[in-house]
Amino acid sequence: MTSTRIVSQAKFETLSVLRNGEQLLLSIIFPLGLLVFLAKTPLLTGLGVIEAGADPLSIAVPGALSLSLASSAFTGQAIATAFDRRYGVLRQLATTPLGTNGLILGKLGAVIVVVLIQYALVFAAAAILGFRGPVDILGLILASLFGTAALLSLGLLMAGTLRAEATLAATNLIWVLMAGVGGLVIARPGEWGTVVGYLPSGALGDAMRSAIGHGGTDIKAIIVLLVWGLVGTLAARRWFRFE
Repeated sequence: MTSTRIVSQAKFETLSVLRNGEQLLLSIIFPLGLLVFLAKTPLLTGLGVIEAGADPLSIAVPGALSLSLASSAFTGQAIATAFDRRYGVLRQLATTPLGTNGLILGKLGAVIVVVLIQYALVFAAAAILGFRGPVDILGLILASLFGTAALLSLGLLMAGTLRAEATLAATNLIWVLMAGVGGLVIARPGEWGTVVGYLPSGALGDAMRSAIGHGGTDIKAIIVLLVWGLVGTLAARRWFRFE
């Protein structure tokens, strides 16, 4: 059955991520480290992101979740897919009963499983650090779903059009830029903040910060993610190459 093949592929992709030390570092260790660093240092106060005495976890928790999702859905999947393509794995899988759609759904399933593990670890660490919310469940779910769709589609677009080495370099650079100046972790002020709010990283960060700490749903950010997801999916379907 097709569903059985997709589940098997998702299981294989998930185990591949969890057994890869570099992907674990990027997907789990870095976000948890960021959470603790922002929560236990005066950086956010020093940068003027929060006022003195305010709870840094209101920024640290959504920042860690956003970084987790970007690491798994964008960087990790783009690099893994690019090297699978380079070594001919994608071409072989596309000719099996799994098919192209099954392969993509399997990757999506793996991302969802890994993201759920990441979220559980981040929320557990945040609870230990004293985080008590508020959390808007609907806002968190929408941000996660549409953020995953946008970043995964763009990651697959890069993996299916660029050489593996170029994908490796480009996605790592973009990951750093998203975390540093792209609004993924900390909202950017002024005109630059307005610009990045229409990029996937900024929209994901805005949606997460609204859902966690503010207890609401940022409709504009969700719409931006939805548009990027549609654009990325259509572009990947048009230009993705299996060889």
